[in-house]
Amino acid sequence: MARVTAEKVMQTRAGILEAARRVLHDQGYSGLTTRNVATAADVPLSQIQYHFGSKDGMVLALFEFMNGQLLERQNTMFADPNLSFSEKWALACDFLDTDIESGYVRVLQELTAVGWSNPEIGNAVRAGLTGWFELLSEQVELFLQTHDLDIAFSPKEFAALIGAAFLGAESSILLGLEERGMPYRAALRRFGELLVIAENKTEGGT
Repeated sequence: MARVTAEKVMQTRAGILEAARRVLHDQGYSGLTTRNVATAADVPLSQIQYHFGSKDGMVLALFEFMNGQLLERQNTMFADPNLSFSEKWALACDFLDTDIESGYVRVLQELTAVGWSNPEIGNAVRAGLTGWFELLSEQVELFLQTHDLDIAFSPKEFAALIGAAFLGAESSILLGLEERGMPYRAALRRFGELLVIAENKTEGGT
C-alpha cells in the first residue's frame, strides 16, 4: 500500500511539473501562478504547496528536472565512442530544434531573466549552465588534442564562444529574428562543416 501511495505522489508531482512547463511556455514567467498550474494539472492548489512550497520552489524543481534530463542526454552523446566530433555537433544542432519545440529553451530564457533579480533562481540557472559549460570544455580540449590543433583560444575560451553562440541563437530565435532572415540554426550547422574539414585533415595526415 505504501508503494502505491509513493507512486501516486510521484505521479502527481510529475503532472504538476509538466503543467508548469506548459504554462511557463505559453504565458511566460509573468503569467505563471500556482493557481494557473493547479488548474492545468487538475489538482487542488494545496498539492502545489505540499510538493513545492511556493511558485519559486515549483519553478526551481521544474528547471532542475528539465536540466538534469538535458545534461544526461549530453553526457550520453559525448561519451559515445562511435560518434565523431562533427557528428556530435550535428546532434547538438538537432537537440536545439528539439529543445525549442519541447519548451526547455523558453523555460531557460525566462528563468535566466528572472535570475537577474531573484538570487535563488539565478543560482540554479548558473549551476545548470556551468554543468553544460564544463562538458563543452572537456570536449573542446579532447577535440584539440585528438586532431593536434593549435589555435589562439584555450579550451575554456572556445567553449565559452560555443555556449554563447547557442544561448544567443536560442534567445534570438524566440524573439522571431530567424523569421526575419537571420539564419542562426543554419549558421550553427555550417560550423559543423569546419569540424569535418579538421577531422579529414587529421585522417589524411595533412
